[in-house]
Amino acid sequence: MSIKLGIVLHMRKLVVSISVVFTFLLWVSFAEAISLNEAYKSKRSDVQVKGNGTVIRILKDDNQGSRHQKFILKLSSGQTILIAHNIDLAPRINSISKGDSIQFYGEYEWNNKGGVVHWTHKDPNGNHIGGWLKHNGRVYQ
Repeated sequence: MSIKLGIVLHMRKLVVSISVVFTFLLWVSFAEAISLNEAYKSKRSDVQVKGNGTVIRILKDDNQGSRHQKFILKLSSGQTILIAHNIDLAPRINSISKGDSIQFYGEYEWNNKGGVVHWTHKDPNGNHIGGWLKHNGRVYQ
């Protein structure tokens, strides 16, 4: 076997290996995203969730420690959740109003009121899965 053929075969194996690892990491990320209904019923916390809901209440910003914009969404299932969006790390949604539709991706924490979704922003240290909010076609992260 020539040296050139050996290099080509080695590079092909390397590309396949990288592709397999990348696909696995994407699959793990998607597998972590479970339904909010499932997380609430099983009282699970620290899980990535994705969904959308309608704003039913806008709360005062939490200015203790890291500042958070807070509002309550009602999901199509009837469940309500609190969104706690860190406005020290991500842009604030200034145009939010009661009745608006919001899409979200973040970390769910269970409580008996429906739960909280936070980490709706990028992690500046790169250690946590980045989340986001989407309102009127604009993504906030």
